[in-house]
Order: sequence, then structure tokens, then C-alpha cells
Amino acid sequence: MKKLLTVLMLLVAVSARAEDVHLAAASDLNFALKEIIQDFERSTGNKVVLSLGSSGNFFAQIQNGAPFDVFLSADLNYPRELEKSGHAVAGSTFVYGIGRIALWVPARSPLNLDKLGMLALADRSVRKVAIANPEHAPYGRAAVAAMQHANVYDQVKNKIVLGENISQAAQFVQSAAADIGVIALSLVLSEPMRKAGRYWVIPEDTYPRLEQGAALLKRGGPAARQFLDWLKRPESKQTFKKYGFN
Repeated sequence: MKKLLTVLMLLVAVSARAEDVHLAAASDLNFALKEIIQDFERSTGNKVVLSLGSSGNFFAQIQNGAPFDVFLSADLNYPRELEKSGHAVAGSTFVYGIGRIALWVPARSPLNLDKLGMLALADRSVRKVAIANPEHAPYGRAAVAAMQHANVYDQVKNKIVLGENISQAAQFVQSAAADIGVIALSLVLSEPMRKAGRYWVIPEDTYPRLEQGAALLKRGGPAARQFLDWLKRPESKQTFKKYGFN
């Protein structure tokens, strides 16, 4: 009986300490982050309420008072700006990974990505090219820069379809709304996309470095701080690496 009471008291104590962490995260983190969150919740008892979307949209929402505790951006500049404006805790911003982009086509595509590289975008068979909207998605800006570097942007700009974020751009290609996509390597390396298609990694020196940054927002409490510390653990870094982050 004593043992049972002790266990119950411990469970109540953990429950009392458990908190929700409201997390706004760039959609390229979909697969990597869900693995990290699972470990965090199991180990700490805290729950993460995850919202995925474009970094630029989250940046605007946070400035307008959106109730998030932590921001994981695909562009380091957004959390830095939030620190400057007082929406994020001073000194809390850090780089959690360097993102990369890749071409991806479904398995049914006739395109030989290894042979063509960026020229695949200008192939006659390609009617639609999916990218994230460069106005508010860092991966969209990287896609445009890589196309310009390869001198294919002018040939393909009228074929481009814009996803609200990088996950939606990937969905366009998966659903045949586009023939090829310039998308995040972190999505391409997920099991569903590896099984459903082929990819070619775009050289990193052809687009601006995708430094991705995390920040503790003003309303973030102890659990939010704990989650940011969790991202710095070797195990979390290994998960990011598994999904193509440097």
C-alpha cells in the first residue's frame, strides 16, 4: 500500500509540473521535429503543441501577439529580429541546423536527375515546378537563387507554382499538381518521400546559406526553456543530421 501511495504521489507531482509548450516551427522540420518531440514528451512529461508553417508567416503572427512559446525558423534572421523588437528573450537565439534543398520527382517521372541536375527543371516534359513562396518562405528564396545560379530561372519562371510553405510545395509534386519540386532535403529524406520518388541534392554553393534559428519567445516558461535545451542535446543533433541538416 505504501509503495502504491508513493507511486501515485510521484505521478501527481509530475502531472503538476507538466506544461504545454506552444511551438511555431518551419514546415521543413516536420519529420525531424516529430521524432525529437516524441523523445522530449516521453522523458519530461511536458507536451508540445506543434504548429508547422512558413517562417515569414509565423514571424508576422508573433509580432502581432500569436500565443507561441518557442519559434523554430528556417531563417536565422527572423528570431534575431524578434529579439530586437522584444518579442523574443534577449540572447536566446541559436542556430540549430543548416538546411539544404533538393530536386524531387515522383517515381513515375522519366527525368534522370543525376544526369540533368538543375537542367531537369527546363526539360520539355516539365509543365509545373513547385517551390515554396519566396515572399515568406526561406526555402522558396533558396530555390529561386539556385535556379538563377544555374541560368534556368528565366526558362522556368512561368511554370512555377507556389506552395504556402515548403511542405505544401512537396505535396504539389506528390499529388501530380507539379512535375518536379525544389524542396527541403529534410522532407526528401523522410521515409514517405524516399519510397515515392527520386531526388538530387542541389550544391550548397548555389544559394544563400540556410541558417535555421530557434528562439525563446517572451511568453515561454520553464518547459519552453527545457525544450530549447533539448534541441542542443547530441541525440537531437543526430536526428537533425539524419534529415540532412548540417
